[in-house]
Amino acid sequence: MTSSLIRGRPRRGGSPISVRVVHALVGGVAAVVWLVLPAMTAMTIGDGDPVAGGAPRPVAGAVAQQEVEETSAVDLVMPLLAAVAAGVLAGYGFLRRRRRARGRTTPGGAPVPVVEPAVGELDERARALLVEADDWVRVSREELGFVAGRVGAGGGEPAAVEPFAAESFAIEPSAVEPFERVLRDAEGELAVAFRMRWQYEGGVPQESAARRHVLAGIVGRCEETGRLLDAQAAAFDQTRGLEEGLGGGLGHALVVAEGRFRELAGRIGDTDAVLAELGERYAPSATAAVAGHVEQAKDRLVFATTRLNLSRQRADSGENGRAAGQLRSAEGAIAQAAVLIDGIERLAGELATAAAMVPAALTGGEAEIAGAREWLRRAGAGTWDADAPRSVGGPPPPGSPASPRAVEVPPGELHARATRADLVLAVVREELTSGRYDALDVLRRIVRGVQPVFAGRAGVIPAAALVCARSAVAGADAVVATHRAAVGGEARTRLAEARRLLAPPASASGAGRDVRQELADLVAADALAQQAHDLAEQDIRVHGHPVVGPGADTVGLAGAVLGGVLLGREPDGGPPVSFGGPRSRERRGDTART
Repeated sequence: MTSSLIRGRPRRGGSPISVRVVHALVGGVAAVVWLVLPAMTAMTIGDGDPVAGGAPRPVAGAVAQQEVEETSAVDLVMPLLAAVAAGVLAGYGFLRRRRRARGRTTPGGAPVPVVEPAVGELDERARALLVEADDWVRVSREELGFVAGRVGAGGGEPAAVEPFAAESFAIEPSAVEPFERVLRDAEGELAVAFRMRWQYEGGVPQESAARRHVLAGIVGRCEETGRLLDAQAAAFDQTRGLEEGLGGGLGHALVVAEGRFRELAGRIGDTDAVLAELGERYAPSATAAVAGHVEQAKDRLVFATTRLNLSRQRADSGENGRAAGQLRSAEGAIAQAAVLIDGIERLAGELATAAAMVPAALTGGEAEIAGAREWLRRAGAGTWDADAPRSVGGPPPPGSPASPRAVEVPPGELHARATRADLVLAVVREELTSGRYDALDVLRRIVRGVQPVFAGRAGVIPAAALVCARSAVAGADAVVATHRAAVGGEARTRLAEARRLLAPPASASGAGRDVRQELADLVAADALAQQAHDLAEQDIRVHGHPVVGPGADTVGLAGAVLGGVLLGREPDGGPPVSFGGPRSRERRGDTART
């Protein structure tokens, strides 16, 4: 594989084989000349030809003859060595040329054999990168939220804390827009990767080569997600200006973080009271998903208090880099505390909405069941008119099970579905009279019970399904967001697919929507989100409590590591996460160790 440093540089073509052969022949001829020339010289001197200007001198001639013979012996060895060397070099060049020809990737040469990783290895890499890319996007979104606090007035007046003007720290909306844009692009790449993974797990495609290609595509999408974020990480850091110290962006960022911290700390008591009230009004299962949120939120806020204080101390001593790292740790903990507290308040609103919708959903479900039985009665009597009204409300929607020209369910199956739906509603009515109940669970059972006979007559059924699906997606997302270090790819993949089903298609319009398909998507999103929640909880139990340095529990360090606020590479929790992809994390880690 060509190195990235030289990729795109034109290669020099090797010399043709004929040229190398000519070079070898020239070297051989030179060696032969070198061998023959000394011998010819020796023969000329040894003939005893008279030397001009003197008489023959036998003694001198004998000595000369001896020197010539010695010189000729030496001269014979050197050309021989030169000839051997020329032959070796020519042979080496020829063999090297052949090896390069076998491995050529240019036209005319065979392709380089590439050893592809095994499918299992590629699958594991795709799983790991999905988790990492999801964390990159989540963390980047969190930190961008703190930057948004500085847009305009900046969510606080730093002049009350530091001797500088607030206007100098406000960030223009135009400065934040590039990061919003790149984050949306990264989220789009990640969404496609999760979609590919979901289809892959469902057996699509089936061919082994195509499945390998899908895994490679997932890896490529995740790497592109990180590349997009890394490309803007340096500009994002410059916009924040945390390295400038208290006299720069760090001072204002501290004010924003401390303001959010105080707001969340003030809500803890009220949230605890809300949770207690929910426990008295509804069944225990209604609040089981948020049972430990108050304690976890307190833990994150304790950690944030420590890191905010350390950030100011580092900044006072001129260690702006370390101060920025402590601030990022505090911001991550504050963001997760907000998720936990908001989750309780959100659930309280969802339970109230569900409880108010239950009577209407029961009425709508009864209407759907009655419509299905009416169709069965008329179909059995042979008096059905496709244009006749199913009830007082008018004719059934086109393509619905109530239309005999579009029905795909045999009458016997439709009768069984109506009977089961009626039984579900009867159980729900009895549960409502028994006292406390889980309003969301009751509404969910009504929707799922009526769905098999749903024909679009009762609009309250899709509305109820939407409430249940949104609640399940938000609950699962909160678990993933506050336990990033533990939750794996299966839970995240199902959560991503639930989000996709929950989002209405861009082409959907009020008149052209298929209400049955809409209901099916909402029910599927609800089920997938519940599966994601269960898988996430299972991952957390398997992962266990993070092992960190002494005194970790007193400062909330273990919770911060479990939540992914810190990378957990060191006994003190390691460096904090920040906006960006894999290269940004490596850079933060290197900075923290220096």
